[in-house]
Amino acid sequence: MTQETNRLTQLLEEMENLFSTHSIVDFDVKPFDSAWSKKEILGHLIDSALNNIQRFTEIQYSEKPYQVRKYNPDELVKANNYKYKDNGDLFQLWLHLNKQISFIMHNQTQTALQYSIILPDGQPKDLRFLLIDYIEHLEHHLNQIKS
Repeated sequence: MTQETNRLTQLLEEMENLFSTHSIVDFDVKPFDSAWSKKEILGHLIDSALNNIQRFTEIQYSEKPYQVRKYNPDELVKANNYKYKDNGDLFQLWLHLNKQISFIMHNQTQTALQYSIILPDGQPKDLRFLLIDYIEHLEHHLNQIKS
């Protein structure tokens, strides 16, 4: 997992640089009514981090295979009203949640990485898959924010 945790660290550093230099254009602008603004995308990534911290830690002590619960990203973004949240506070929350995820990932044993999970669609996978999938999902949305 070293390569993956290094990638997560790199993504966090890139975003810290962008936010500290105010280099994200149109952060609050919705491209059209049914789409998220970049700010709301960051809010979605906060929801993702919160849900995944719970998953990554519960699997340590839960019965295996661990059942990954689905969540509704659109409803969470609406319920959390991210568009009205202070930009700096929002970023700091995202950053600190992801630093915790990096810490969790860094501390996984080879045994834990093989813990069985069942995805919401019924597919069997393992914790390693879930951790890598989290980073890929994060990177996808960060690219949207950076564009």
